[in-house]
Amino acid sequence: MKSIAIIPARGGSKRIPRKNIKEFYGKPMIAYSIEAAKASGCFERIIVSTDDQEIADVARQYGAEVPFLRPDNISDDHATTMDVLQHAISWCKNANWQFDNICCIYATAPFIQVEDLQKGRNYLTNKDVMYAFSATSFPFPIQRAFYLNQQSQVEMFQPEHLNTRSQDLPEAFHDAGQFYWCKVEAIEKEMPFFSTHSRPVILPRKRVQDIDTPEDWELAELLSAALRN
Repeated sequence: MKSIAIIPARGGSKRIPRKNIKEFYGKPMIAYSIEAAKASGCFERIIVSTDDQEIADVARQYGAEVPFLRPDNISDDHATTMDVLQHAISWCKNANWQFDNICCIYATAPFIQVEDLQKGRNYLTNKDVMYAFSATSFPFPIQRAFYLNQQSQVEMFQPEHLNTRSQDLPEAFHDAGQFYWCKVEAIEKEMPFFSTHSRPVILPRKRVQDIDTPEDWELAELLSAALRN
């Protein structure tokens, strides 16, 4: 079972400029993803899909390949992960690379662990599993979440659970945004990620942090400092 890691890393981040190569505890953010992929032993090749030459140079410095620069039509704010993966798979197949699975590893995943990547890969040995991805639990019952209506008044999404005990509600999980193992045929058929043919690799909440805004970055730094102590 041959596998390729694909790390999407476009250059046009607006909320945190240059976040994919911004220094995080002594090295560029993307380095954590590349180094974990290398250390896992899961991959024949590790490639970075980017439209940015500086990101490409940093990626190569840490041991990844950048065999192409991503075209403009899948490098803007509207490009999806599926678009990027389909493009990368097509390029690799045209180059006659042999592989059965890919793993999309996000460039902003400083808490990614080798053993989690390996566990996800093992899930794909099951013929009925098309995807395996990182996930974690919500810290509070989502059944009791509320929103503010147009009059800024509180309304529950599921008012029927107002008085339901927490222990009687099923635990809910969400995508942890670190990696997605995929069988190539699943990407080519655009099968949905979140379905019965997927398996989650459950991570502790203390190792999960989205990094989309400056506040997210600050929280990631605080979390990293705590984990290092």
